[in-house]
Amino acid sequence: MLTVALAVISFLGIVVMGRILLGPTVWDRLLGLNMIASKILIAIVILARLMDLSYLLDIALVYAVLGFLGTILMARFIEKRGDI
Repeated sequence: MLTVALAVISFLGIVVMGRILLGPTVWDRLLGLNMIASKILIAIVILARLMDLSYLLDIALVYAVLGFLGTILMARFIEKRGDI
């Protein structure tokens, strides 16, 4: 069951790559990067459950915080300086 969920998340990650590449605005691309980070986070949690490795959950928590901060910092940079 979890392997099917991991496969679906991988497929959705590929679909989101289209949003990053085809996004008409820089904000669409930033949203796509945030979605990719969320999918990687979910994949880490599923792998932690599949392999019964609890330390991966700690890594997932740190990754979530860094992904959030990265998104906020990129958004502030784009807002202050304009489009990249």
